[in-house]
Amino acid sequence: MTTRKRSATAEIAADARLDEDARAVRVLLQFRQVFNAVKTHFQHVETSVGLGGAQLWALGVIRDTPGIGTGGVAERMNIHQSTASNLLGVLVERGLVAAGRDDGDKRAVKWRLMPAGAQVLEASPGPFTGVLPQALHELDEHVLERMEEDLALLLKQLGAGRKGRKIPLARM
Repeated sequence: MTTRKRSATAEIAADARLDEDARAVRVLLQFRQVFNAVKTHFQHVETSVGLGGAQLWALGVIRDTPGIGTGGVAERMNIHQSTASNLLGVLVERGLVAAGRDDGDKRAVKWRLMPAGAQVLEASPGPFTGVLPQALHELDEHVLERMEEDLALLLKQLGAGRKGRKIPLARM
């Protein structure tokens, strides 16, 4: 191979690396935009109603499912039960929800929305689930499938375990 051909091949390879580097930077910038949109929404919620995004979501879950238990709130929000319990404790302290007991099982706590909680929800900017879960829910099934597969590869590359899966973004 002549020096000229080797030089051209090296240039093509260098250009390909630059394109890959530029793509990685563009994807990094997109991640930053996603997290900034989420953070901005949570800040707007907190400024508007004085509650964190996860607390507002829990209020919405209780409004939509009267009598739901703590485990049900955790399941609907995809969070750990102890996290749900902590969120609900703050809502009780603020007089936004109340815990009741089931006549059949005195151990089972049933949550209900108080009038003050309903007022907070009425005054709150939506969506109560947060902008990222809402946006993901609205995406086409094929797009979600591709994203799930690609993010699984990224998580594997990062060596990320399952830790953090049940922590609401509002708490990160």
